Amino acid sequence: MTRLQPASAGIFGWPVAHSKSPVIHRFWLGKLGLDGDYSRFPVHPDALGAAIRALPALGLRGVNITVPHKIAVIDHLDTLADSARAMGAVNTVTVTADGSIAGANTDIDGVLEPIAHLDLAGRSVMIAGTGGAARAAITAAVVAGAASVTVLARDRAKGEAMLANAGTAGSVLAFDAPWPDADQTALFFNATSLGMAGQPPLPVDLSRLPVTTTVFDAVYAPLETPLLAAARARTMPVIDGLQMLVGQAATAFAAFYDAPAPRQHDAELRALLTR
Repeated sequence: MTRLQPASAGIFGWPVAHSKSPVIHRFWLGKLGLDGDYSRFPVHPDALGAAIRALPALGLRGVNITVPHKIAVIDHLDTLADSARAMGAVNTVTVTADGSIAGANTDIDGVLEPIAHLDLAGRSVMIAGTGGAARAAITAAVVAGAASVTVLARDRAKGEAMLANAGTAGSVLAFDAPWPDADQTALFFNATSLGMAGQPPLPVDLSRLPVTTTVFDAVYAPLETPLLAAARARTMPVIDGLQMLVGQAATAFAAFYDAPAPRQHDAELRALLTR
């Protein structure tokens, strides 16, 4: 197979050692026979701007952006795609041909793909968190036709701003507040880092929701979070963080390497990621 010019990309986060993105991108590179690489870069928040501006000098095609940088990175970019502007968050940064730095958001793809089978029209969605993943989830809910969104947040103002930006009806509640009309909730989405290795569990009681509510956790390290374990114990349908991770990675892969991700190998990739 003909090999293309080497291309390198990576992921910026703090911390970032847990990221499975290198496994995904290297797997796809191997399947396509492309001569490239993908690496983790632990970038402290104070050094984010310098790291972004160094991308052309480092010869990187681009980087994915993970917590806690998805919103802060916007201040260090030259241009924003509509996807990033709509969500007010960036998870994919690319270096353009003229050396400028562009930001986009593929998280919406990562959310929409796993929920494509759900009928959210006229139903409500509950989202925990107000960061970049939450913005992707609320945008996905609007695209899927959800009637309203309830945001669980510690910072009420951030939650209200997120709803206003999405232009959707909804409310913002504290984690321990009563959940009105919970019986109409079709999807519960954890967009926080709670439940991640080293973090406490998400403080919610799923018994407030119908057993038909789908529970989607964006956390993937560990793959079986306390939230998903609690949902399975109630026989609630679940979507784990790997499904979102792979979906958003596919869009980023095409941007970095000028080739579509070989999704026909998804089963093999998942087996690799869950070893």
